[in-house]
Amino acid sequence: MATPVDAIRVFHNAFRNDLERIDAAALNAAQGKKGLETTIDRFRFFNEILVWHAQGEEEAVFPALETVAPLVAEAYVKDHRGLDEAFDELNSSYAARDTLKTARATAAFRFHMNIHLLKEDTHLYRIFRERVSLPEQGKAVGIMAGKIPKERFAEMVGWLFPLIGNDDRETMTRIWQMVMPVPAFAGVKELIRKSVGSEWAELVRRIPTLERKTE
Repeated sequence: MATPVDAIRVFHNAFRNDLERIDAAALNAAQGKKGLETTIDRFRFFNEILVWHAQGEEEAVFPALETVAPLVAEAYVKDHRGLDEAFDELNSSYAARDTLKTARATAAFRFHMNIHLLKEDTHLYRIFRERVSLPEQGKAVGIMAGKIPKERFAEMVGWLFPLIGNDDRETMTRIWQMVMPVPAFAGVKELIRKSVGSEWAELVRRIPTLERKTE
């Protein structure tokens, strides 16, 4: 059964997949291929979501962890600052239209982020799951979710679902279905349907209640 903290892993997978595509496009551009600007420029919105995610961790997850595993989160805060620097380097390289520096910067950004997310998945969130109570986990994840501006939520759903596989789509949908009021989830469901297109049928097969009529 999915729990709210599973949403964090889903976002981690989306971050990995999106930056992999951005990095590949930057490398191809440096090798002379044209028409990749739209893909590379995704790094701006990608980083916005990454910043919201990191802010939520620092405000809610890390303090909860500090009570049960002091000093563990400190290194991860330093990772976040390193990711900020990696974005700044990428942003300045891209603004200068220097394709080689942009490719180098995306590769560095991706390497640093992947190491950071792997450590979180296998270390930090393992401790979080094992030592922080389920109510406190849910509270922390709720604070993280609140970092996404309401007016950007639809844009976030449109970014997230095309980047993740069916297992993660099911997990994320079940979590939202569990924690959201019925009217709110009805709106989110339509955003998901729009974002996955023809693959909606597979999500309904996994979660038949998606097609249940509500009063």
